Amino acid sequence: MSESSSVHVVGASVQTELPVIIAELGPIADRLQLAREAINELRISHPQSPESNVKSVYMSPWKSHMLNAKLMPLCASVVEIAKAAAPKAWSGELDSLGLDLLVTHCWGAIYEQADYTAPHNHWPADLSCVVYLEAETGCAPLVFSKTSAYQPRPGTLIMFPGITMHEVPATPGRRVVVAMNLFKQLGLDPMAAAAG
Repeated sequence: MSESSSVHVVGASVQTELPVIIAELGPIADRLQLAREAINELRISHPQSPESNVKSVYMSPWKSHMLNAKLMPLCASVVEIAKAAAPKAWSGELDSLGLDLLVTHCWGAIYEQADYTAPHNHWPADLSCVVYLEAETGCAPLVFSKTSAYQPRPGTLIMFPGITMHEVPATPGRRVVVAMNLFKQLGLDPMAAAAG
């Protein structure tokens, strides 16, 4: 029997403020269009939605960016946005710490009337995000910890720490999204960063 098996673990909850980044993606509209095309193509090539807390008319596979290269430009933009936001939002510049970000999971979802997503988080991901490709006026918001809500707009991104609880109530209107999980990883040259 290992030592850890005899340890008694007690859970607790702490109320805290977590940073949320919102970005307008108009300058990369071409990448959003490619992502929308990718979802359409994935719906044909991979029509079966994976088992998940997402209860939408369609959800693409978890690693869709590895199945359709049209998602890769958007993934690259999301990494750049996260790195640019890091000093203010999370008090750290990743490059100077010898760290980089990697999109490990990327999937699309098409929500029609009454579709929803059950409360969940994305731990152990460091960051998660949702990119709104389409969002009908009055469609369901993204709700954080049952207390804060973000009303989606087409061409926007919302990024948050992966541990943040969130959900999508039953939507009265169509929403098409790309979601991603990002993890920190050692940069290509950690020795240079440590010396710098």
